[in-house]
Amino acid sequence: MLKSVAVVLLDDFAAFEFGVVCEVFGYDRTDDGLPLLDFRVCGERAGEPLSLGHGVKVTPEHGLEATEDADLVVVPACDVRDEYPPAVLEALRAVSARGATLLSVCTGAFVLGAAGLLDGRRCTNHWRHSERFRKRFPEARLDPDVLFVDDGDIITSAGTAAGIDACLHLVRRELGSAAATVIARRMVVPPQREGGQRQFVELPIPECTGDSLQPVLTWMLDTIDHEHPVADLARRARMSERTFARKFVAETGTTPHRWLSTQRVLHARSLLEETTMSIDEVARRCGFGSGALLRHHFHKVVGVSPQDYRRTFAPQRV
Repeated sequence: MLKSVAVVLLDDFAAFEFGVVCEVFGYDRTDDGLPLLDFRVCGERAGEPLSLGHGVKVTPEHGLEATEDADLVVVPACDVRDEYPPAVLEALRAVSARGATLLSVCTGAFVLGAAGLLDGRRCTNHWRHSERFRKRFPEARLDPDVLFVDDGDIITSAGTAAGIDACLHLVRRELGSAAATVIARRMVVPPQREGGQRQFVELPIPECTGDSLQPVLTWMLDTIDHEHPVADLARRARMSERTFARKFVAETGTTPHRWLSTQRVLHARSLLEETTMSIDEVARRCGFGSGALLRHHFHKVVGVSPQDYRRTFAPQRV
């Protein structure tokens, strides 16, 4: 059972991610019937101020020795750097060796990776750092899409709000659903978002490397609710079907069908955010034809249903 939590801070740590950990694990919620956790804020050396940026410093009360018997050790986000303090990495290895749980928030995964703790392990972090993470830790089994990954004694989460999801998941796992629900209610956040839900990354519109197909692509977007057989597109481009298909892949990196499906999902996402249209009407406007087909493609690209996406991102009036 979770009784003690140690948070390890490094210079230039992220205020929000640190605040999330404090909010979930550090507050006295005994008036709500929850156990009081032994919460420790640690630095490499006790009493040595650490930079939070913007001229703000935080002074940890504890040194790394406070991690030696903690049930959970958390590494919040901090600046990604080439090297991390050897003493911090060694302390994290010791935590792992004795079987305690480690949790990283966002770029805190880089610290766990530098300690050699993610080799062969499933993990995640913020999607913007995925390529850099893969190059630096090729043995880690990175999933850049999900909100968090529970790999037993190591839990890693994506950026910012996904840290809330990971922390509440850990509370649910260790203290039960009721405890997680109480904390979520106090924080005014959803009590549970599944870890496998996709990070809501910006999906870029594929761009051509040349300009020969740009008029065709523009026309496809302008008439996105129409059917676009390859034969018709090839005629518009004044090419044979075979030449058109080959040139389309060369310039966009994908097939006409996949490119158009992605653009339709992007358009549907905007309509779900900005309008009160029904799911069937959104499907019709985007060229999917039916709500069922929209749900299939939307979930495949975004990772959640159109209804769940709208509940999360649409204005209150929707």
